[in-house]
Amino acid sequence: MGNISDLPARAARRWPDAVGLIDTTAGSDFTWSNLDSLVNGQARRFAAEGVEPGDRVILRLPTSAGFVIALFALARAGAIAVPLSPTVPERELETVREQSGAKFVVTRNSLGEPEAGEPVEPIGDGEDTALLAYTSGTTGPVRGVMLSHRALLANVEQLGSVQPPPLTEEDRVLIAIPLFHVYGLGPGLLQSVSVGATVVLAERFQAREALEITARHRVTVIGGVPAMYTELAALPEEEVRKGLESVRLLSSGAAPLHPKILAAVGEKTGLGVYEGYGLTEAAPVVTSTLVTGHPKPGSVGRPLPGVEIRLVGPDGVAERVPLDPDDLADAFDDDGGTGLVAVRGPNLFSGYWPDGAHGPAEDGWFRTGDVGYIDTDGDLHLVDRANDLIIVNGFNVYPHEVEKVISEMPGVREAAVVGVIDERSGEAVKAVVVPEPGAAAPSAEEVAAHCARMLAGYKVPKTVEFADSLPHSVTGKLRRVGLRS
Repeated sequence: MGNISDLPARAARRWPDAVGLIDTTAGSDFTWSNLDSLVNGQARRFAAEGVEPGDRVILRLPTSAGFVIALFALARAGAIAVPLSPTVPERELETVREQSGAKFVVTRNSLGEPEAGEPVEPIGDGEDTALLAYTSGTTGPVRGVMLSHRALLANVEQLGSVQPPPLTEEDRVLIAIPLFHVYGLGPGLLQSVSVGATVVLAERFQAREALEITARHRVTVIGGVPAMYTELAALPEEEVRKGLESVRLLSSGAAPLHPKILAAVGEKTGLGVYEGYGLTEAAPVVTSTLVTGHPKPGSVGRPLPGVEIRLVGPDGVAERVPLDPDDLADAFDDDGGTGLVAVRGPNLFSGYWPDGAHGPAEDGWFRTGDVGYIDTDGDLHLVDRANDLIIVNGFNVYPHEVEKVISEMPGVREAAVVGVIDERSGEAVKAVVVPEPGAAAPSAEEVAAHCARMLAGYKVPKTVEFADSLPHSVTGKLRRVGLRS
């Protein structure tokens, strides 16, 4: 199926003089021809610096032209990109470096100024791993998801097969979500490059700044997350309408969008927000309301062309579907009502690093940790998760990791971490701390500050509560369910 770096090369052949990329933070823009030449130059530079096919290279870069060039250059050189936030703490960086065996870490300073170069023949394709995306998966703490060229390009093709196509060469797409997250990288960057749509990058999202960028560059499509739409919904209607005057399509993913935010955005823009469901292991999009052509509050839509879903029990046996939403109240008393979402398609990952363990089964199905039901229209609704994974703006947080950091603090006997509903980010991290008897317990502010020093920002508890004890099962296992209220 080719190499993901074929995408900018193809765009350079079809639209050489068209503007392909605009970096609003740096104030620079690139034609497709120029961008592809820079990818060639960077691929040659990586090779000269000792990067060999199969090497893992950490990309610790913000959403920028530099990230785009480095990503495609590594793919063209046959290396495996390992994207991480540029602000990830050293402790987390070292964990990923050790687990992945990465030989190099690319930062803004080490990348320098990319230079154009002669064409480079891509190394690797198909089943070769293109991306090692670290995520707290359904089977435990942080793990590397092995995404092949085949998986990433399959999802590009699946999204492009939706009718009418979500993107065309006439579009200008604002990407203000992190490119180091597969949501920004896949349906954002790769999808845009595949059709020749102009990519408009912003290093971070700030509502008023985003409106100004959108108006200045005549953006037509915005891919966002709930927090972005929450910020937009809080602004005056006239300001929002004026800023989004050129926009024809709004989409949201990575976390559930609160129905009242969906309604508020609709009132202020006259546009619906199309929602989807995905996971890193699916490269990443599984379903979208774009498939039906109309937003549906509470639903994440139907499978993309080429993707299959079904609901299964814990033993993998298919459950009875569909179930009408009116029956949801009885769903948990009916073994056939809800089930774990299982996915099958060429967009699935190759398993977890390094040996491909816990990947799709022999029959191609991958059972996720998400619980849902399918309504009588055939649309998927997510109602819960079968595990304790917390998703903050699409970023996975494994409670044990945060609990361990908090428990390291003096005066802490035990800690529990759960996800709670948050209108901005879908979920937020909540910590419940049991102080050590007779010791000086830390304050809520001190707990948050300690976590901020040790963990990525989205893992830091938004709320910290204290308790005399935590609920446990008869075998001593922590019970988190009752702590979410």
